[in-house]
Amino acid sequence: MKRRLITAAVTMSAVFALSAGGTASADETDTIVDNASADEQFSTLVAALTAADLTGPFDACDDDKTTVFAPTNDAFEAAFAALGVTAEQVLADKELLTTILTYHVVAGEVPAATVVTLDKATTLQGEDVTITVDGSAVKLNDTVNVVATDVANCNGIIHVIDGVLLPPSVVASLAAETTAMPNTGADSGTLALFAAGLIGAGAAGVFGARRRTARVKA
Repeated sequence: MKRRLITAAVTMSAVFALSAGGTASADETDTIVDNASADEQFSTLVAALTAADLTGPFDACDDDKTTVFAPTNDAFEAAFAALGVTAEQVLADKELLTTILTYHVVAGEVPAATVVTLDKATTLQGEDVTITVDGSAVKLNDTVNVVATDVANCNGIIHVIDGVLLPPSVVASLAAETTAMPNTGADSGTLALFAAGLIGAGAAGVFGARRRTARVKA
């Protein structure tokens, strides 16, 4: 087991700066917001952070350190296309955006070598993201791939992912409230549930009590 984890960590480090869309580059003396803004593949993520008024916690080098699991534009675009919604429709729902975006952030710096030793990590939203290691592949919540790691910034780390994560409480709420899921054609159940949320289920009541499992101190 230990050897497998070490191998996974080395492999993840080897694919640093590689992603589904090409490369993920950063100036480690700049902030998460500055570097994401400078990288076109994160323009949708930056627009979402701005719409939700969430750029503040990530725009100064003296901010608390955080780790961001960052979906690419391709990840967002695939979701929007499958759902038949526009980015503008999604960005208009500030409450849902806040819930989803904070579920992509973990307190403290969590490098790839640490990620592969965890089976879950508690997000700023308060719920856990599960982590599965299978050889050199790392998945979050069993469906989203980590495609680039350890993108360094002065106030934290970015790991690039190829999908949009949804908090378990939102999944449960939508499953209970939605009588018929739209046929999205998406492979991931996460996208189908994300669709229902964007179509109108909202994010009321999804903020649960915070657990401290696998929190990593700055």
